Parts: sequence; structure tokens; C-alpha cells
Amino acid sequence: MTAIDDLSALDLAALVASRVCHDIISPVGAITNGLEVLDEEDSGDMKEFAMELIRKSARQASAKLQFARLAFGAAGSAGAEIDLGDAQSVAAGFLANEKADLEWQVPRLLMPKNRVKLLLNLILLANQCVPRGGLITVRMEGDPQTPTFELKVTGSTTKVPALVLDMMAGNEPERIDAHTVQPVYAALLARESGMNLEVVKEEDGVKITAASTA
Repeated sequence: MTAIDDLSALDLAALVASRVCHDIISPVGAITNGLEVLDEEDSGDMKEFAMELIRKSARQASAKLQFARLAFGAAGSAGAEIDLGDAQSVAAGFLANEKADLEWQVPRLLMPKNRVKLLLNLILLANQCVPRGGLITVRMEGDPQTPTFELKVTGSTTKVPALVLDMMAGNEPERIDAHTVQPVYAALLARESGMNLEVVKEEDGVKITAASTA
């Protein structure tokens, strides 16, 4: 048995919740710091700086939560479909606060929620592949029933996280924690959606593909 096979639904939920909390701690903490400055400072310049910090951090927290709601949340009842236009919107909002830019070449249509969640999780993986910034190009071929997602990642420095490389080689992690749960969750979504996941380091970047097995 691997760590993924041993992972219970309760443990998976707890790890994903920890991951989401980790992502929003920074902007929420910045809001708290800004409020403290407003309470303690009399300087007009400092108050304006604090307000700008609060505005920026609130936008970041909102974007991260909206993204997490679709990428990790229930997003409707079992069998529900999600508009890919909504996925594009939350992805663009999330990456606006990251170093990577987004080029979205996916038609606007309805798709089963787990496949949309998978696509958003692939964007998270792609973002990890360009630590110094770059471009994430998202494409889709096929129809909503048998889609193929392709994400092309380019930048000055591109890499594939070691955990992802190990998983693509068939070596599942011995231990899963809040830091490593996201790529594991993406792999589980691919399995649940009947799609094969592939991550390849290429000469000019990284290519991430999820292809329907149907």
C-alpha cells in the first residue's frame, strides 16, 4: 500500500484545508498589520500606506479564496457542471498576484466539475514550474466528454517539482503532508475523471497534459 492508497477521505480533507489556510495566511496577516498601523500611527503618509496594503492584501485574499473554492471546493452537487469561463476568471485573478502570466486558449463551455477542478490544479502545478515568473499557456482539445488539457510553461527558469517527477515515474510518496498534498490531489482528480496525467520537462519549458482515456 502507498501513502495515496492509505489516505482516508478525512485526512485528505484536512490536508487540503491546511493547504488553503497556508495560501491565505500571508494576505490576511498583511491586512492585520495594516489595521495595526492605522490604529497606532498619526502620520497621513503611514495611514495611506496602510490603506494601500489593506486594499492590496484584501484583493489577494479574495482571489485566492475564489480560486480555492473552485479548485478544491464542492462547487455544486454531485455531477454538477462548471462554466470554464468561471475557471478562467478565478485563474486570472489568482495568477495576477503570482509571477506567472496566463494565456487562456480554452473555449467557454460547461464541463463536469472534477475536470474543471483538475484543470485549475494543473495551473497550480504549472505555477510551481516557473519560480521566477514566466508564461502559462492553457489549451484544450476535444469535447467536454473526452477532453485533452495541455499547459505549456515557459520562462527564464523552469523546473518540475521533485515530487511531481517521482509521481510521473510511478514512485508515489511514502508520506503526504500539507506541502505535498496539492499534486497528489491533482493526480486523484485525474484518476477520478478518467484522464491520464503527464508532466514533461522540455528544452524550452515544461508541458503538462491530461488526456481522457475514453
